Amino acid sequence: MNPRTVALAFRAVAVAEALSWVGLLAGMYVKYVPQTSEAGVQFFGPVHGAVFVAYLVVALAAARVLGWSRWTTLLALAASVPPLATVVFERWAGRTGRLRVPARA
Repeated sequence: MNPRTVALAFRAVAVAEALSWVGLLAGMYVKYVPQTSEAGVQFFGPVHGAVFVAYLVVALAAARVLGWSRWTTLLALAASVPPLATVVFERWAGRTGRLRVPARA
């Protein structure tokens, strides 16, 4: 796998996971607070589930290809649980050089 491609895929999927969380949370609000529609949950539930799984797969691929430590890998996986934490992790990883492509690539 190309490290550059993996790093770019990780960044894209991290943002997509956060956006799908926002959509699901908005759908849950509409479903449970004003109790007007379930459409948001019916749409964003499966979308978020698919993007969540994609994030986990891409995070594991990034850990392997980019040489992340176990701690960084566990942090990336844990970031998939709280809303918007994948973007926070992605920014941190970029700032600290964990998404930098190795020189030999």
